[in-house]
Amino acid sequence: MINNTRHQYMKNDKVPPALRQTANPYSVTLASIALISAILSGCSEKSSINQYKLVWYKDHPAIGSQSSPRTADLNGDGVLDIIMGAGKNEMQKSDMGILAFDGASGELLWKQEAPDQVFGSAAFCDVNGDKVMDIFIGGRSPQLKAIDGKSGALIWDYKHETYANDPVLKYARYNFNNGVIVPDQNNDGVNDLLMINGGNPLAAPYSEVNRFPGVLMLFDTKTGNVIVADTMPDGKESYMTPLCFTQPGSKDPFILFGTGGETIDGKLFLTTLSKLREKKLSSAEVIATEKGHGFIAPATLADIDKDGYIDIIAISHGSKAVAISGKDHHTLWTRTFPGTECSNSFAAGYLTDDDTPDFFTFISKGQWPNSTGSVQIMLNGIDGSIAYMDSMGCTGFSSPVVYDLNGDGRDEVIISINNFDCSLGYASKSPVLMENKLIAIDFARKSVETIDQAARYKNIFSTPWIGDLDNDGYLDIINCQYFHHSYLVSFLGMRIKRIATTVKIKRPVLWGSFLGSEGDGVFDTEHHVIQ
Repeated sequence: MINNTRHQYMKNDKVPPALRQTANPYSVTLASIALISAILSGCSEKSSINQYKLVWYKDHPAIGSQSSPRTADLNGDGVLDIIMGAGKNEMQKSDMGILAFDGASGELLWKQEAPDQVFGSAAFCDVNGDKVMDIFIGGRSPQLKAIDGKSGALIWDYKHETYANDPVLKYARYNFNNGVIVPDQNNDGVNDLLMINGGNPLAAPYSEVNRFPGVLMLFDTKTGNVIVADTMPDGKESYMTPLCFTQPGSKDPFILFGTGGETIDGKLFLTTLSKLREKKLSSAEVIATEKGHGFIAPATLADIDKDGYIDIIAISHGSKAVAISGKDHHTLWTRTFPGTECSNSFAAGYLTDDDTPDFFTFISKGQWPNSTGSVQIMLNGIDGSIAYMDSMGCTGFSSPVVYDLNGDGRDEVIISINNFDCSLGYASKSPVLMENKLIAIDFARKSVETIDQAARYKNIFSTPWIGDLDNDGYLDIINCQYFHHSYLVSFLGMRIKRIATTVKIKRPVLWGSFLGSEGDGVFDTEHHVIQ
């Protein structure tokens, strides 16, 4: 979302209001659903005709999404189903605010209405004991809902008016971004939910006026009651998804969170779950800082110095990448990209020819909303050196996913790119011609493969999902595209696709969705908080 992360914090400080919906996308020729290959950026072409097969696609008019798909088996048929936030344009009510699709057929299992866009991605926890995961998902206005995974019925939703006089929770009236499930903190036998609320969409860029501190909140997943909440230590706004993880020798899970905005200074902080329970965020350790920009995109967690501790790899909105030791919190390396902005998380994978995780993301040339193109970068996990750089497509905020598609022992990345006239900017002009592509980059062969493409469609925010949807041992892809009709970030129609592949799954898919396959930012199998 930032992931794709602009979908986690997008506000009106630099973006004009989304255009009102005035047309039906189905009065215009639908984009092709054929899966074809193409040559991009001078890279060699590979055929994808036999490797990728469209299983189903479903069109939903009048809506779009800034959310990324997550999966869980909701109907007990043994096939994972797809859950994501959706909605119309900003500040518009929709009866299609939260959606669950049958993974086998693509049919809608259930839907939940929403007063505004639901741009978070789902977190899962079975709170009613029916052995089906329930859904926790947030968005604008503010929205945070718990939904019965089996029926789609509302379990609870957050009522910010209840806390209008609370000295801390009075600030929790803006955006709910992505949440993470943490161990049971109130001894009711059910795990709990950690989230940040923040970001006043009416605050002017570069101004501190009407900017309020973000609030880190711990929720009882069964009731929606706030167990504890505290404001950011530096009093800044926050849009960054908090991460919770373990380290060797510590029974107290760590919490990583960030502050600042697109034009506001920020910091990266580290604390523990017990410190939050004690409302002592003021004692959180500052592990990175940035001037003129904040830390918005969620960090990525992976052991890159092979000491058994997971390290922190983050990138600021000002495109300063930093790797921080998980053991003693010293800086391992930094890398900056002047003249660019970054709203996308790093995806992790074995992208070079060594056994240290590497990191891939997008950065945008120039300044939003007048960005002039997208740059793809891959950093070597050992020292942060640039191992790959290319410029394909225009600015988008969908994050990459990672897997070894050709079985050569080295991972490829799958990314969504949008091709249009990047020089137009997005504030006052709209690209008329638009094409969205889902591509795979093979770093070993220096080639690019087109998995899916659609003219007159875009994908600005949604990270694709990859994994074994039907437990047949082969990789599946869930790809979302949105009809393009006017302003770049407005919506007027959504298409969701399931693509089957001939890629045999020989090892676990560790980075198969936004923030990794577990949705917690951790690239390994040992340091997840919830086992």
